[in-house]
Amino acid sequence: MPPTHIGDVSFWYADMGGLPALRAPLHGDTTADVCIIGAGYTGLWAAWYLKQARPDLDVLVVEKAFAGFGASGRNGGWLSGGFAWNHERYLATSSPDAVRAMVRAMAGTVDEVIGVAEAQGIDADICRTDELIVALNPAQLARMAAEAAHRRAWGEDDRIRTISAHEARARVNVPGTLGGMIVSNVARIQPAKLARGLASAVEAQGVRLAEGTTVTGIAPGRVTTDRGTIRAGTILRCTEGFTATLPGRRRDWLPLNSAQIVTEPLPPAVWDEIGWAGHEILGDFNNAYCYCQRTRDGRIAVGGRGVPYRFGSRLDRSGIPDTETIRRLTAILHHHFPAARPFRIDHAWCGVLGVPRDWCATVGLDRQTGIGWAGGYVGVGVSTSNLAGRTLAALTLGQENELTRLPWVNRRVRRWEPEPLRWLGVRAMYALYAVADRREARLGIGPSRIAAFGNWLTGR
Repeated sequence: MPPTHIGDVSFWYADMGGLPALRAPLHGDTTADVCIIGAGYTGLWAAWYLKQARPDLDVLVVEKAFAGFGASGRNGGWLSGGFAWNHERYLATSSPDAVRAMVRAMAGTVDEVIGVAEAQGIDADICRTDELIVALNPAQLARMAAEAAHRRAWGEDDRIRTISAHEARARVNVPGTLGGMIVSNVARIQPAKLARGLASAVEAQGVRLAEGTTVTGIAPGRVTTDRGTIRAGTILRCTEGFTATLPGRRRDWLPLNSAQIVTEPLPPAVWDEIGWAGHEILGDFNNAYCYCQRTRDGRIAVGGRGVPYRFGSRLDRSGIPDTETIRRLTAILHHHFPAARPFRIDHAWCGVLGVPRDWCATVGLDRQTGIGWAGGYVGVGVSTSNLAGRTLAALTLGQENELTRLPWVNRRVRRWEPEPLRWLGVRAMYALYAVADRREARLGIGPSRIAAFGNWLTGR
């Protein structure tokens, strides 16, 4: 059966009673000290930290739809503090100590986000827990061991440990589990509640938030919109996966599609069979991995890439996924949680995340133009956006500190290839992942070279 609801941005808004009413748009030309483009997590965090440091600043956030419309209101609810990028690529322009400092800074975002949410009374269904990534065949078990050793080598000794199949299944009873990796000090959240709460918090600090306002051009000192022109000394582009919609930015960051489904609330007998009493955020070591959570009201949410990229960097229509993606996610749900098979899929939705050409996040500010940017989080934006917002605030205020010295600051990479090359490359990469995962599961072999070729193909 098809899901009861498809699109409508995401289930997380249905969980809150529906989409929010729009705030007022920009009313004609105006000025600001800082203009922030995009009212997702990054833009809202940047506004928050700017006003904390300088309450006198005039900060204006402009948003095409509403605060939290993009990935901030559609993601899997993983507040992980994880370093999801290639350490060596940052090392090429910095030092081992600097990369380890960034690893520590990322880990610290979990406490930072929770601390602000608690202080501001933001109820985002936050549940401190562990991340559990399960290995379901020998190839995944080998990837798990390599990943754990790699992350420990880069300073995550106190967060990472591996556990046996028995220990993993005692936490979450995923059939075929051979072992698991635990990452401590993470949290499960309801992402749209965090976005909405953060938007209200920045407004309370005096930030102007104009929704329903489409940016049509960015130049030094000037942002043009369909509602008027904004003059600002500093302009911060916080559009992440939507960057490709801006003039001249189509090839900067690739809008990679990700999708989710969520079940109806499951009865206690099903939870007795599955376990998951610790509400761990859950994934696996497939090449085309999934991400799952047990929601506040006893549902299972499952996410993954599905059909990963639309030709020409096109975006979805209000979160509506294709039927093949829904089918793939449902297959993952039924494989990992067979006890949930008889129950309805309540909602399916999708969105985009930003992917730079080298798959590594960046944040920066051009002193000559006054234009800053942040993004390219590659799927770990709930925590990374907080660090990015703090760093953008520090750069805007001209501060020299531990944030502005991190190796992702002012780091630029080449653009993606023109079509059809990027479409062919990304689609081929995920097709190769699927082939590799099927071979590994069927043959019980070690990590497939087919997946490694897929990574090489797109520079991942």
